[in-house]
Amino acid sequence: MQKYKNIFVAATSQHVGKTTSTLGLVSAFMKKGLKVGYCKPVGQKFLDIQHLRVDKDTVLFADLINFEIIPELHSPVILGPGATEMYLDEPQSFHLEEAVINADKELHHTNEIVIYEGTGHPGVGSVAGISNARVAKLLNAGVVMVVEGGVGSTIDMLNMTTALFREEQVPLIGVIINKVVPDKMDKVRHYVGKWLETNNLPLLGLMPYEKKLAYPLMRTVAEAVKGVVTYNADYVDNKVESIIAGSLIDLKELKSSEDLLLVVATRSINEAIRKIEFMAQNHGITNCPLSGIVATGEGQMDKHTIRYIEKYNLPLVRTELDTYGSFLRISKIEVKINRSTPWKIKMAIDLIENNVDLDVILDYCKLNR
Repeated sequence: MQKYKNIFVAATSQHVGKTTSTLGLVSAFMKKGLKVGYCKPVGQKFLDIQHLRVDKDTVLFADLINFEIIPELHSPVILGPGATEMYLDEPQSFHLEEAVINADKELHHTNEIVIYEGTGHPGVGSVAGISNARVAKLLNAGVVMVVEGGVGSTIDMLNMTTALFREEQVPLIGVIINKVVPDKMDKVRHYVGKWLETNNLPLLGLMPYEKKLAYPLMRTVAEAVKGVVTYNADYVDNKVESIIAGSLIDLKELKSSEDLLLVVATRSINEAIRKIEFMAQNHGITNCPLSGIVATGEGQMDKHTIRYIEKYNLPLVRTELDTYGSFLRISKIEVKINRSTPWKIKMAIDLIENNVDLDVILDYCKLNR
């Protein structure tokens, strides 16, 4: 079995595209016939599965690669709530570096290449002596750095965040620039590329901003507004493209999407549904433009509204928040790829395969194994 050097996927901050990039790399190398291992060495947000505590992202990759989750291998360190204080009180009770090294030994033995996904920004974990940079050093990994597209801000973030890796003398394989506005691709490639070349950092690729990856699901909406799904709970994985208010229903929006979220005061929901039906019938809109409804405050729905909700399998979320408060919470939703969004997983994989020079990464890992 041929062995390759480890890859550590890091990012300049949260929600920049670590999971998207890691998904793409894992899938692409599997398609090349390689036996690929995955690990989230340090996790913050976790799930308890059959009494096993693992990072949320590990579950996603277990489905993709089809491995049985072994926490000490695939999610060896969890810095959950209270971990910081416990570590600072009794650092001698923790063996975090040892846990990471032991996971790497086993994964390296059973796979040709192992891809490690970082957590948060490069400094996360520093309080316990296991920042992203320190972990990459322990793993003897080359780093793929993901940064959000722009020019000045992108260069500033790269200069600041790569400093930790330089301090640990960890090599950078190169940089992926994610979420680039399509009509600024050439500009970003030219100017950021110029800075990267000056600093001897390869540009691995630019990925265009894909709006669909930012779509939340109805289940996420329900959690955000602390609501209860009272109708069609089986359809909470419906995606939400945009939001319309019951008092401001716009024909242009109704025509442009079939994945609209209606946020409306319950006392006004009957009127809103009738208005949507009327506009649809008079303007040739044959499909229901809604993917779900958030009904705020007190009020009653009539039989006509209930029939509409049932006919189109619309999940209805009831919340005690008012309409403004619901809009505010929904607008702050942080969207991540997960098992409930297979269409996002495919899109993330395609983005990497179509826009990133995977051969440069693999060649580096061959030469530096």
